[in-house]
Amino acid sequence: MQPDVLSRVRTHAGAPAMPPPVRTRADPEALAVLHRAARVLIEELPQLTDRLVTYLGEREASYRAAITSEGDEVWQEVHRSLRYNVSSLVRPRQFRDAARRCTWEIAVHRAEQGVPLDAVLHAFRRGGAIVWQALIEETERTDPDDVRLLVHLAADVWNFVDEHCALVADAFRETERQLAWRRENRLRLLVQGLLDGTTRIADLPEAASALDLPEDGRYAVVTVTGAHAGGLPGGRLPVGRRGTRLLWHGGPDDEGREAVRAVVLLGDATPQEVARTLRLPPGARLGVSSVVEGLAALGDARKLADTALRCATPDGPAVVLDDHLPAALTVSSPALAAALTRSVLGPLLRLEPADRDVLLDTLTVWLECDGSAPRAGARLYCHRNTVLNRLRRCEQLTGRSLSRPEDLVQLSLALTARRLLPG
Repeated sequence: MQPDVLSRVRTHAGAPAMPPPVRTRADPEALAVLHRAARVLIEELPQLTDRLVTYLGEREASYRAAITSEGDEVWQEVHRSLRYNVSSLVRPRQFRDAARRCTWEIAVHRAEQGVPLDAVLHAFRRGGAIVWQALIEETERTDPDDVRLLVHLAADVWNFVDEHCALVADAFRETERQLAWRRENRLRLLVQGLLDGTTRIADLPEAASALDLPEDGRYAVVTVTGAHAGGLPGGRLPVGRRGTRLLWHGGPDDEGREAVRAVVLLGDATPQEVARTLRLPPGARLGVSSVVEGLAALGDARKLADTALRCATPDGPAVVLDDHLPAALTVSSPALAAALTRSVLGPLLRLEPADRDVLLDTLTVWLECDGSAPRAGARLYCHRNTVLNRLRRCEQLTGRSLSRPEDLVQLSLALTARRLLPG
């Protein structure tokens, strides 16, 4: 229990959700009867504890399991609660805070164990009933006529029980929030470790169990910038294939920009099918890695997805790495790509902007049209001969021949580098 638990308990006890209990105007004679009976109950706490533990073992399945596995601990917990609560009837100023603290600790402990709230509330209410019945029985034993005086204090006793039940409910809610945060944080750290490639091989079974993912399976990683995971589909992805699932995770990309990643259990799907299924908001970019085998390879898949992302453009199509390997090679080494661009396209880049853009656009479209001048002309709204004339000029300026495979590869890579790299 944290040091500030008492202040938290007091805050909860006085919160609007649990108004202060209504006190009766008990006369001194009634209080004397209550105190006399309560002092006897303090001496009989072991018997009262046995009664409550036996009842819980018979009526509450969750407590029955706890009693079976940790019988003495349950007995001590019940005994401690009864001791503080009965003592509060005799000396409320001395024991009320301790009783509240005890109730809070019990509730937190049971919440952490996964005992249902209803079961714990039932235990506290039944404990109140047992104490009340024992007070009546003890008073009847010593002086039956005094039982009528206890009636005037019934409201106080049951207000006390209600107050502690409200504390139990508050403790459960706070503990469940903390447990949920811990679970989410643990899952987040597990996913981060897999994506970073820092998860130890020995820890992979634990990660697979916690994330409900197979340790061996077909995986890919998706990296998105310019979007939030809350606006992206999760869980099972409707790609027409069995077993496809996504697990989103936020964090920076390899260039320090805010990004969202997804671990994708592919099942029977392909990275291309996943990319086609995702719908991105305006301005977002998306890269999808190649297929990797097993959770241990997710670190490599994350790097591949980030490389694919660098090949994507805002509002452009998703980039699946396997479909853009030449571009991926280009962006993977920016310094070499810049040197290639200067070496291959330098003479074109030094032309006047209008002349430069016409020649570069013509060369780019011609390559996209698989070397067809008529198709390139149709896209550029000019005659095929105009396309051919521009291409010959490109050859003359660059010293590369479009009929020589090696030169063609250099021109294509240089154009890709110029399109993807800044500056």
